[in-house]
Amino acid sequence: MTDVMTAGRGTRVGVRQLAGNIGAEITGVDAATSLSDSVAAEVRQALLTHKVIFLRDQQLDYDQLVAFGRLFGDLTLGHPIYGGPEGRPLLREMDSRGEGTRANHWHADFTYMENPPAIAILHNVVCPPLGGDTMWANMAAAYRDLPPGLRELADGLRVVHCNDSDFTDATYDGDTRTNYLKNVFSAEHPAVRVHPETGERSLLLGGFVRGVNGYSPQAGRDLIRVLLEYATKPEYTVRWKWQAGDLVLWDNRSTLHYAIHDYGDQHRRGERVTVAGTTTVGVDGRPGCVLRGSTAEFTNGGSGYM
Repeated sequence: MTDVMTAGRGTRVGVRQLAGNIGAEITGVDAATSLSDSVAAEVRQALLTHKVIFLRDQQLDYDQLVAFGRLFGDLTLGHPIYGGPEGRPLLREMDSRGEGTRANHWHADFTYMENPPAIAILHNVVCPPLGGDTMWANMAAAYRDLPPGLRELADGLRVVHCNDSDFTDATYDGDTRTNYLKNVFSAEHPAVRVHPETGERSLLLGGFVRGVNGYSPQAGRDLIRVLLEYATKPEYTVRWKWQAGDLVLWDNRSTLHYAIHDYGDQHRRGERVTVAGTTTVGVDGRPGCVLRGSTAEFTNGGSGYM
């Protein structure tokens, strides 16, 4: 347990590492209050270090969740396809009784965008008595430990991500799939991105991948499969059992996550806001780029709302 006394407040922020390569629990922070710059900086540093951080017993309404999220940057709208609930445009409701919440597939959020969100912040409201855990994997640690030849190959790969993907096929059917694909978005990213704050290199993979530039569809799938097998080894993961009131922040630039769907028809609901990100950049300095569709309204629209 590492305790840090925050300057000027008397609040003690605790950081307890949860697994060998990813994850930490934060104590001593009430996200519903106005936090000092020093406390916010400690939380941000914990996030950059541990990739995903967990806070228990947080009671937040919409305005408080938005205010907390804005400590980390400009917020996006709730979802590039669904938008947000009436009167809460910056929110994405992750409700098991709604559309598009069975995310039991390794993914990073919205990688079919040129500039996927930097940080996701999810507040749990309702959770089933059993099941419904979420796992995260550290893509920087996975990249670090790749065999040298595979790491060098990954450095040069360019990967196409699209909302019409294996993730979509695994998550949606019938009319919900049609609704989700009413607008198709795709972007090209480096398979290895350089983190804009830490400079770390990490793999950029996940369920929205459609193919690898310069390779046949089969060869591209094989390459991604091999990299994903390395990236999601248990050694690079942490698993969280949710309780009502939990608040979780993850660095979407250096993690994948997987929402385990083992709770049947039990109710599960969370409320998420996302911090806008920057265009991805590879180890060669080449940026990611849009291939189809525009998500500019999603990325830039959040600044005009509360």
